[in-house]
Amino acid sequence: MSEHLLDITDHDVYVDGVPHETFAYLRENDPVHWTPEVNGRGFWSVTTHADVLTVSRTTEIFSSRQGIRLEDMDPEETEARRTMMEMDAPEHTRLRRLVSRPFAPKSVAAYEDVVRELAAEVLDAHRGETHFDFVHGVARELPMRMLGRLLGLPSDDLEWLVSRGDALIGNTDPDFTDYVVDQVDTSQYRLLPFRSPVALELFEYATEALAQRRITPTHDVLSALLEPTTDGESLDDLALKNFFTLMVAAGNDTTRYSMTSGLQTLIDRPHLLAALPTMALDQRKALIEEMLRWASVTMHFRRTVTQDTELHGKTLRAGDKVVMWYVSANYDESHFETPYDFDPERSPNDHVTFGLHSPHLCLGAHLARLEMRVLFEEIAARWSTIESAGETERLRSNFISGVKRMPIAVTWR
Repeated sequence: MSEHLLDITDHDVYVDGVPHETFAYLRENDPVHWTPEVNGRGFWSVTTHADVLTVSRTTEIFSSRQGIRLEDMDPEETEARRTMMEMDAPEHTRLRRLVSRPFAPKSVAAYEDVVRELAAEVLDAHRGETHFDFVHGVARELPMRMLGRLLGLPSDDLEWLVSRGDALIGNTDPDFTDYVVDQVDTSQYRLLPFRSPVALELFEYATEALAQRRITPTHDVLSALLEPTTDGESLDDLALKNFFTLMVAAGNDTTRYSMTSGLQTLIDRPHLLAALPTMALDQRKALIEEMLRWASVTMHFRRTVTQDTELHGKTLRAGDKVVMWYVSANYDESHFETPYDFDPERSPNDHVTFGLHSPHLCLGAHLARLEMRVLFEEIAARWSTIESAGETERLRSNFISGVKRMPIAVTWR
């Protein structure tokens, strides 16, 4: 192993960008690599596209039940902090069926007019401004407002809610939380999601919002989640609160950072911005898919081996942690031709950004695609040029790849 390879577990490494050279080395020389941890028991890093798909699909051997993050948790922590993402079939299948209706392709397609209205509002709020931070002013705003529409939440609450979600997903970055998990003692919060007291605030908010809808149902996702299925099944209170917290934490950040990465591709390739208004719909959709592959915002998820098995010539023991590095699989030279070239016409583009071919395929994948496509269509209709106007700042995280500040300069049409 080369002494120049970077520690892929170190949050600070990612502040300077994704260590693509390290992942490329692992794919070529040790695609199922034993990775030690400073404060953990170590894990197997799975880095090729094919092996990530194998782990994703083979849920009877690679389980989500004991956690999806690198962190080791005891049984009490695991149970207390469990969401739908930490479940296997049939439990996961049942819960996913209960919550998936508002996020199905047909449901999401009906949101396009609302998304376009919100995107126009967000962009036109900056009309006359030539310099601003894209992340805070645009990429954070659109998913936040769409989240509010979906959940039927007051506009005045959205900023607070998203800041709480940031504190959870960004629990390794001191810009987002005072409870940085590897810098302060968070043991007193070990039974809460992301080891953060912020989760309690979101639980309390969800309890009140759900209670209001039980009295007076409204036409939003929260009310829909309270309705029993045709089989008479319904969610219990803990599942509802966990799902609400998951939506607030994951439903905003990942789309925000994907939008920001997507804008950077347009800054670096101004011909794409110029071409966007005349692209056919399928071309715009292909552009978004390549932006999603390129961004690879959720860099990994973890599984736990349920029985001794072999993968790529390595023996994995029951209880071992296995980490699927999506950010590596999406740049696998054996699967994608010229993966380090941004190709807006790439086809096929079976990136694993949303957990391709997995029972845990991202519930919000269709909505994220819609929000990104509509936003960039509306941007292209308003801005003739986009340039960087200062240094970008990246999130301190080995889990989420994101730019948290991006100063830009634009020319309005």
